Amino acid sequence: MVRIAVGVEYDGSAYAGWQVQSGLATVQQVTERALAQIAAQPVSLTCAGRTDTGVHACGQVAHFDTDSLRSMRSWVLGTNSELPSDVSVSWARVVPAHFHARFSAEARTYRYLIVNRLARPALLASRAAWVHRPLDHERMEQAAQGLVGEHDFSAFRAAGCQARSPVRRLERITVERCGERILIEVTANAFLHHMMRNIAGLLISIGKGQAPVEWAREVLAGRDRSVNAATAPAAGLYLLSVRYPQAFALPAPAPREVFAA
Repeated sequence: MVRIAVGVEYDGSAYAGWQVQSGLATVQQVTERALAQIAAQPVSLTCAGRTDTGVHACGQVAHFDTDSLRSMRSWVLGTNSELPSDVSVSWARVVPAHFHARFSAEARTYRYLIVNRLARPALLASRAAWVHRPLDHERMEQAAQGLVGEHDFSAFRAAGCQARSPVRRLERITVERCGERILIEVTANAFLHHMMRNIAGLLISIGKGQAPVEWAREVLAGRDRSVNAATAPAAGLYLLSVRYPQAFALPAPAPREVFAA
């Protein structure tokens, strides 16, 4: 029995999230089915982060155990031949038995993509959030820095979040403008359910001028989800990368420039 780690990228528009759900198309379902064809046996995947309906990924990581002996090239090319065009295995590696896609991860990075222009986007209709009112990305960046550090993020978790603790360590957050696109990028040890989308929603409100820069710190300190801004749409969210200890020798994350232009 060997443990294989795989990188998975996907456009989540057509899927009810990552996790298998009865009667619904999910990324886990189609990926397990494709891997099983190459393994000639059932495959069960464990991922680094379970993305929601409509959320995308270019750096998802998952692992599975198998008795099948295949080259890494065969796992990638063979699996992709069985996958729909909106899901792709980008790499495969043999990893130690103690590797765990979720629990071995040191940090995850999400990117939120906003198209900020008067006209709604057509080509990015399901791959970005659209805000037609002008956004002040410098105000958004200033407000965002108030969230850095280890905090109780109760004000940024979904009502149905099942995490035992609301405390998370946010390592880095940036807000950048690239023409008509605004990119919010956050790295944290882990994320609560809807945490990234609620951060984006708050920063969008501040960028519109609907709230002062200091509001970000106030919402965080208040620990009350009901006083936060509306949750930003799923379409703009990407799981960009997952960081693991170097000892596992996994492929480097995708460059930060991905989806920037």
